[in-house]
Amino acid sequence: MSSSTKFSPVIQQQLHPRKSNPSSISTLKVPRLLLLPPISLNCSKIHLDFRVRAEILENQENLNDDSPASVQLQPVCSEPEFDRVIADAQQLDESVVILWKASWCRKCIYLKPKLEKLAADYFPRTRFHSVDVNNVPHKLVVRAGITKMPTIQLWRDGKKQAEIIGGHKAYVVVSEVRDMIENQDNL
Repeated sequence: MSSSTKFSPVIQQQLHPRKSNPSSISTLKVPRLLLLPPISLNCSKIHLDFRVRAEILENQENLNDDSPASVQLQPVCSEPEFDRVIADAQQLDESVVILWKASWCRKCIYLKPKLEKLAADYFPRTRFHSVDVNNVPHKLVVRAGITKMPTIQLWRDGKKQAEIIGGHKAYVVVSEVRDMIENQDNL
């Protein structure tokens, strides 16, 4: 390598990483996983067994805090499963937030991780699910009244209580969803 070759600061950092400062180690966040009970889904005739994970990020001095930083949105893959999710929440007197999305929808892709962080704030008293409209029967999409994506709905007592169409900035949609959850008693 010639001495006239110049690297950007990023490349220089990668070639010559700085030594870590021992005093900064005590302020680092430590990732942990919270494993929830396994669930079984039957999506498009493929049987999937998996454990839902919720990441917990916490400071080292606060290791007893069990609030997750994000909670994965539970996928709903069929109409009977959707009915079961709504009925279970009704029986437990809980609310359900459902993100109606499509795999090709860029705004849906950007919004999902932000809703997973929001789900952590309401975990476990409000359930968060996602439905890919391309993987469920069209009958279910029509039944739920979905015309645009992403659409976020709040269901309580077996009925749709509120809906937000998320065609704008993700932080605005998340704020609207938070308001929708907080004000659900006024609906």
